Amino acid sequence: MSKIKDYKELIRELAELLDKSTLSEIEVEEEDFRIRVAREVPAAVNYTAPAAAMPVAAPAAVAAPAAAPAAPAAANPADHPGAVTAPMVGTVYTAPSPGADAFIKVGDTVKEGDTLLIIEAMKVMNQIAAPKSGKVKEIFFSDAQPVEFGEILCIVE
Repeated sequence: MSKIKDYKELIRELAELLDKSTLSEIEVEEEDFRIRVAREVPAAVNYTAPAAAMPVAAPAAVAAPAAAPAAPAAANPADHPGAVTAPMVGTVYTAPSPGADAFIKVGDTVKEGDTLLIIEAMKVMNQIAAPKSGKVKEIFFSDAQPVEFGEILCIVE
């Protein structure tokens, strides 16, 4: 009997785990046996080019009307209930491929589950989804920028 048949249930469990997560692949290795379960990322993403060759979008800015009174600035954007933080360390990308339109811009309306950005971590492209429906109020990152775990990426209210 082959190793694949011996580990059929493990393969099935890994495939289910992959479907329930934002990961694009899972690999398990034990002694002389290795299983890798992967799925294709919906858009063809090729970020293997050096960062200098990739277009870098400037972070979007919001202009306040001249006559409007200045709103008190939040002490810390992380305290905002609509703050979206980086779930991992990696490089953030604003679009599915170089030259494509950005997933979000300030003022866009997003639905819960919509892709806001991609974080590349260890050559895996992880789509980061909107945790709730609302309007993109502020964006704190630019394309191909490294981000740390817990760093504020944007605010959706």
